[in-house]
Amino acid sequence: MIDLRVVRHEDIDQLYAISLATGDAGKDAAPLHRDGRLIGHIYSAPYAMLHPELVFVAEDDEGVFGYIAGVFDTIAFDERLEREWWPHLQRRYADPEGDPMLWNADQKRISLIHHPKRTPAPLVEKFPAHIHMNLLPRAQGKGIGTALLDHWIANALANGVTGVHLGVNASNHGGIRFWLSRGFVSVELPPGLASETTVWFGQFL
Repeated sequence: MIDLRVVRHEDIDQLYAISLATGDAGKDAAPLHRDGRLIGHIYSAPYAMLHPELVFVAEDDEGVFGYIAGVFDTIAFDERLEREWWPHLQRRYADPEGDPMLWNADQKRISLIHHPKRTPAPLVEKFPAHIHMNLLPRAQGKGIGTALLDHWIANALANGVTGVHLGVNASNHGGIRFWLSRGFVSVELPPGLASETTVWFGQFL
């Protein structure tokens, strides 16, 4: 039996594990990283710690195997991260130096901790909320992602959210197909704001 529920504090280590297992454009990123918690530091743990009411997990007899995490107000969340989340990680990890082209995967993630990327303003203006969702391979293709998404969207609608966005690695073709099939549309950004590595999607609610 599969249970969809609000995240609990004891789930956070599993969120880190799922983030790592799906962190290479949907594939296992463990071979790329010496520090397996870096991806979760950026994409899952801060949501569970700062806004647990907006993080839902899927759990079966083997444990938590998927999650959807997000916030209703991206700008306010970014400001809260600056105050409450990034500082302790910036003290823990030294900002990488040297040529970024020579950095390993850990150094690239650590640089994001020291220099967080803000979502392009035109995207946030139209779609103020944002989400991240990841499922272990054993859960994919079974409707779990759709169930988690529907649960999060229903909650957002009940709270007056008007639009939600997300970013997908451009090489994650399965992820791109999923979001397109769920009513999200690719959002073209003005020159200078577009990314070669990220495809942005948005949906009005």
